[in-house]
Amino acid sequence: TPGSSPRNLLDMDTFSKSDPVVVLFVQVSGSNEWKEFGRTEVIDNTLNPDFVRKFVLDYYFEEKQNLRFDVPPGSHSALFGAQDFLGQAFVALGEVIGSQRGRLERPLTGVPGKRCGTILLLAEELSNCRDIVTMQLCANKLDKKDFFGKSDPFLVFYRSNEDGTFTICHKTEVVKNTLNPVWQPFTIPVRALCNGDYDRTVKIDVYDWDRDGSHDFIGEFATSYRELSRAQSQFTVYEVLNPRKKCKKKKYVNSGTVTLLSFSVESEFTFVDYIRGGTQLNFTVAIDFTASNGLPSQPTSLHYVSPYQLSAYALALKAVGEIIQDYDSDKLFPAYGFGAKVPPDGKISHQFPLNNNMENPSCVGIEGVLESYLQSLRTVQLYGPTNFAPVINQVAGTAAQVTDGSQYHVLLIITDGVISDMLQTKEAIVTASSLPMSIIIVGVGPAEFEAMEELDGDEVRLSSRGRYAERDIVQFVPFRDYVDDSGNHVQSMARLAKDVLAEIPEQLLSYMKTRDIKPRRADP
Repeated sequence: TPGSSPRNLLDMDTFSKSDPVVVLFVQVSGSNEWKEFGRTEVIDNTLNPDFVRKFVLDYYFEEKQNLRFDVPPGSHSALFGAQDFLGQAFVALGEVIGSQRGRLERPLTGVPGKRCGTILLLAEELSNCRDIVTMQLCANKLDKKDFFGKSDPFLVFYRSNEDGTFTICHKTEVVKNTLNPVWQPFTIPVRALCNGDYDRTVKIDVYDWDRDGSHDFIGEFATSYRELSRAQSQFTVYEVLNPRKKCKKKKYVNSGTVTLLSFSVESEFTFVDYIRGGTQLNFTVAIDFTASNGLPSQPTSLHYVSPYQLSAYALALKAVGEIIQDYDSDKLFPAYGFGAKVPPDGKISHQFPLNNNMENPSCVGIEGVLESYLQSLRTVQLYGPTNFAPVINQVAGTAAQVTDGSQYHVLLIITDGVISDMLQTKEAIVTASSLPMSIIIVGVGPAEFEAMEELDGDEVRLSSRGRYAERDIVQFVPFRDYVDDSGNHVQSMARLAKDVLAEIPEQLLSYMKTRDIKPRRADP
């Protein structure tokens, strides 16, 4: 809930001070449209107002939530002329939350040639988002989907959004070869499950796992947080229904049942608690410079930059980086390339700095990373093989130096996908899973990405030489799933960022929890 306090406003009233009000506008995701969200009260006759009325917003780490604060000189009329305008400020909600102690001061602009004063924004988290749920489910008599064996069932949970769409919020593990699976208990924040709205629909799909990723749909059922919570006193049984079967078969009853065996709630620290307590997110980028991408000068190349459009690599980098940078105070991002022959002697390298500076591979801002990436395309020779392990181990080495919870690392790897050092990469990820870091992999181009799905570890926990990953720290998405025919890159890249970043808060919390690290108290 951001509160606001403008300071040293312009004086527009000839006979007295101004009577300011703050109007909050929220940008509609993926468009240039701004919608009025709300207004503070009017405070008469002051240039340093402290407003009482708060704005309550839903916060999503994984989205760029752009806000605009307009300061007209008072709302004695709903309409005000440009000549009365006291200024405005643009800010992303993530910037307010990522700033020290959740306080951000911004200059007001918009009146040419005049200093308009400043606006101070304060953000605090509402407490109903802190609850965390542990539940366990089992199923009975699910439909048999596999030709030779029984099914390999897993559940996918979705929360419903305001606009009627659904967002995936949890997948259970796969239980192999049974029609009566019992899944492990799992833990999920109430916010992720229903956004704090206890009556909002929670949809659950039941799938039969297939190795090639084309999982078979068994059926679905719907519930809500309130309904699930009744299981604290009794078992709840849900019928699993397959709408297509229901339409086709007159005698169809159901495709099995799912029983909620247990459900408990406890309060937890949140992602925002750690960010406000001073935890910094450190963002590192690694870009695939292997020859399979195609010659950068050719329009068919995945690295081709036309005068009209960024490459898939640049689009993915911008989409993810522009959100994460709000949580990184120095805005310095180490950026590497891998799989190229590097000047002056043409040696193959799997972690060369894009800015050509071995001592300091950091670029200034996301724009700096993009500049260095385009510069590297002109100076290195695309080659091979595609090795991930060196750059993962590089970031893991940095992450291992500070493990007290004050630093958390996010590595973005953008690749065309055919990985050469799978065994070493699995070993590197299993080792990294005990460190304060997460890995995002964006696959560009037409390749099959089965290896990436294995690294993702959502369905089967990643292991290497008998050691299992302590936490799931990898999130993979194929870029092609987000490119829509309309050519609206803003919207499709917002969706890509949302899906790859959605798991970061939970991954950070799982690290803090396993190490019993509590957030530092923010100074009041």
